[in-house]
Amino acid sequence: MSTKRDKNANILQQSTEKAAESELSAGAAVELDELDTAILRHLARNGRATNYEVGEAVGLSASAASRRILALETSGAIRGYRALINDRLLGKNMTVFIRVTLERQSAAVLGGFEAAVRHCHDIVSCHLLAGQYDYILVARVAGMDDYNRLHQNELSRLPGVTRLETSFALRDVLEPGKPAPR
Repeated sequence: MSTKRDKNANILQQSTEKAAESELSAGAAVELDELDTAILRHLARNGRATNYEVGEAVGLSASAASRRILALETSGAIRGYRALINDRLLGKNMTVFIRVTLERQSAAVLGGFEAAVRHCHDIVSCHLLAGQYDYILVARVAGMDDYNRLHQNELSRLPGVTRLETSFALRDVLEPGKPAPR
């Protein structure tokens, strides 16, 4: 059951996304000053920080921080907020890097591959590369049996793929949302 507040938040998010998309597609560069950069750094570390906390961290009042944050959201500098989930609590203990070579780099092959990879739930990121490989995928799986399932049922069926090379992380040293050791 959604509330009026939820609906208003959805409308605001959609209009913010549309404004950011139109500004970015028009080629407009977002100009960030030192305060904007400091706000972005603080929110990247703590996306749930209150306007007061952000203001305290960067030397602004809560209302000034709020105005800046809204402007950053509207400009597309802040694309959204999300929860960073501890994959290990979900049984996903292994990080896998998959280098992909396609049969060719035509728009149709690239588009078909990208559309298909979006439906692979264990893939947490996909990057088009310059160089020896066409893409690198990052997956989180429970272990070797789970990776075998991913490989057989999803990766081997991706369109246009001629070669997959896989590496397994021995240890995750620095991850999004995980503080760096001091």
